[in-house]
Amino acid sequence: MHDRTRGSLAAVEELAAVEDLLGAPYEQMTIDLDPDDEGPVVATLVRRRCPRPTGRAVLYIHGYTDYFFQTHLADFYVDQGIDFYAIDLRKHGRSLRSHQTANFCRDIAEYFTELDAALRIIREVDGHARVLVNGHSTGGLTACVWARHRRADNVIDALFLNSPFFEFNVPPAVRSLLGRTYARVAKHRPYALVPAGLNQVYGRSLHADHEGEWRYNLPWKPLGGFPVRAGWLTAVRNAQAQVQAGLAITAPILVGTSAGSYRSTTWSEAAHLADAVLNPEHMARYAPGLGRHVTIVRFDGARHDLILSREPVRNAVLAELATWLDAYFPAPDDVAVPARNITEGAPATAGATRTADAPAGND
Repeated sequence: MHDRTRGSLAAVEELAAVEDLLGAPYEQMTIDLDPDDEGPVVATLVRRRCPRPTGRAVLYIHGYTDYFFQTHLADFYVDQGIDFYAIDLRKHGRSLRSHQTANFCRDIAEYFTELDAALRIIREVDGHARVLVNGHSTGGLTACVWARHRRADNVIDALFLNSPFFEFNVPPAVRSLLGRTYARVAKHRPYALVPAGLNQVYGRSLHADHEGEWRYNLPWKPLGGFPVRAGWLTAVRNAQAQVQAGLAITAPILVGTSAGSYRSTTWSEAAHLADAVLNPEHMARYAPGLGRHVTIVRFDGARHDLILSREPVRNAVLAELATWLDAYFPAPDDVAVPARNITEGAPATAGATRTADAPAGND
């Protein structure tokens, strides 16, 4: 059973959230969205509130073949006095239903509906004065184009982009040919499969059943990713074109990337120490055009998801982020929020859900 709210921009009333699959103190709310050609659509907002709030909140947006499970990231923000929210976008993770094509969209702007609803809950229902958006990979791309869409409203105060997906990591000639070909295909057959996608190197570097240290729901985040489809590829290419043309975002932006890339499709220990999905040079090339105040930091030995890097590296990432937050995302001077009585459940294992084997597509 879930509590539900419409994803429209109508007034959002306060919801009695239910316990998330991570257990207390994580809560979740289900956002009902308009149905599409596959049927009913939902998104899921996960919340963890800190005992001593400061009027600040962060909204975390995951990447492709991804969902929120990084509890140590929530720990970090809560320790900073920042209430933590994460959204599992439509057809991802908690929001994936059995009748749906996993992680599919035709336009990145489709996600604006649930992001707007989440932002309204964070600001108008829960009463936060300042909001940081933290996007990873495709979530970083989505965060950028959404921030541009909402920039006149002054409702996004800062952005942290963790290895944002600004360009496909293939040779330019291949990228151009595939882009043109599948843009035509997408008009008539958006679900057509693209003969390309992730190999299993990155997934193996993460998951504890292979060479990694993290446990998460493999049906929601398979080692080799979900199949790439023409409609999704075209949606991402169109959003990337917006980024590459420049966005003029007014909020301060921190862009974090690995210092290196790993291009091989076969496993080696070096995959632990570089971005095995995207090319950080693409991120560095396009980041300056995002807005007027952009900070770029490269981390030696970082994986694609900086927060899932080995402990010394992820600690360095979080230390850099803490310094940046102190400078560009301070607590409001005029907000006095009383301490909360937060009931803590048994601590969830970092990076693991309590139902790690829950099947994809639960209805």
